[in-house]
Amino acid sequence: MATTAPAISVTGVDFISIPSRDLAASAAFYNGLLGLERSSVWQRDGEPPLGMEFENGTVTIALIDPAGIGREFVAHTMPIAFRVDDVAVARAALEERGIVFFGETIDSGVCHMTHFADPDGNVLMLHHRYAPRS
Repeated sequence: MATTAPAISVTGVDFISIPSRDLAASAAFYNGLLGLERSSVWQRDGEPPLGMEFENGTVTIALIDPAGIGREFVAHTMPIAFRVDDVAVARAALEERGIVFFGETIDSGVCHMTHFADPDGNVLMLHHRYAPRS
């Protein structure tokens, strides 16, 4: 299909949305367990929060209550990868706090990664690339 519309220029990713049915529990998880700093809360006057944002140094994590924007809750089933300096150390720290991981840590030949989920079942990953990009 031919198009005459001009190309757009995407310059980055501002945030990624993660659905949550319980924003308070999710906030405790992302702030308290993962150590992400909450930067904002989205709220209409007199109503419960619709969402909140957390910072990690590269892309903002936006927790959103799908019901508040007329959407149905569906957890992410593919992982969102959180960069850490040492996957084994980060995994051990989260296991001490009760986080259950899905299987063993994977060594792909260029990175280490291990999978787990947040309180709503969204799949997350601890990730560290140890080999340079080719």
